[in-house]
Amino acid sequence: MVFSARHLLGIEPLSRDDILSILDLSDHYVSQNRQTNKHGDALKGMTQINMFFENSTRTQASFELAGKRLGADVMNMAMQTSSIKKGESLIDTALTLNAMRPDLLVVRHPSAGAVNLLAEKVTCSVLNAGDGRHEHPTQALLDALTIRRAKGRLHRLNIAICGDIAHSRVARSNIFLLGKMENRVRLIGPPTLMPSEVREFGVEVFDDMREGLKDVDVVMMLRLQKERMDGAFIPSEREFYHRFGLDHEKLAYAKSDAIVMHPAPMNRGVEIDGTLADDINRSVIQEQVEMGVAVRMAAMDLLARGIKARADGANA
Repeated sequence: MVFSARHLLGIEPLSRDDILSILDLSDHYVSQNRQTNKHGDALKGMTQINMFFENSTRTQASFELAGKRLGADVMNMAMQTSSIKKGESLIDTALTLNAMRPDLLVVRHPSAGAVNLLAEKVTCSVLNAGDGRHEHPTQALLDALTIRRAKGRLHRLNIAICGDIAHSRVARSNIFLLGKMENRVRLIGPPTLMPSEVREFGVEVFDDMREGLKDVDVVMMLRLQKERMDGAFIPSEREFYHRFGLDHEKLAYAKSDAIVMHPAPMNRGVEIDGTLADDINRSVIQEQVEMGVAVRMAAMDLLARGIKARADGANA
């Protein structure tokens, strides 16, 4: 398996081969996770520290489970009660943790670029679990794995990403990944929720759901990120759902076998109709959660191989 990077900070720096290496190994871990014995030893003897400066349920649990299934010693830092709250800088916290000699540092932070800054200050491998509006690479990878397993391929598909594009690191990472894999990406949402640089992404932009969903293979809904909004970006949640919420009537404009995705947590009745989210014939939202554990196992496995190779080289 080929993986050239020391860290996993974003999708943008990755090559196509890097992406395929992670996805191919993820398929192996999907199979392993469906066995009675789900444990391996890829991270045996290694230490993984999870630093989540933002609240998280799925991502943090997924990374913790992934590390434990690979045999790592996993420590979750309670950042809400850490020395950061006492005035310690992010860099000093990183240097303190680095002195404990972890092998893998998983970081979620509300500021874009914070994880990259940390990676420059530590000697271990760093995985970005989401930084501000910047990137969320493992989410895009698990979405890609879900699409590939559902559609049998990850190229030349028509994929619509809908909703709050402007505040979404998930959207950015998916745009980068899907573009690298030669897919046609459409962004659908109100102009107030489109990033100013949207035309630079090489995508099609729509402000009408029915027009944007016409003949797409994949519909990826996004959460309205109200915690990142400073001002009135939508008239009301009711109006947003009427125009941009996914329901069976709007989905009918997509291909008859189009799959429905959502990174969660979902606001039912705002971004997506609840019955559609639970429709096992169209929705792959629960599969996304399953793929998340496998993708994070694969990413940490590949980074661990690099750590061991560098250590072997230094000792040679």
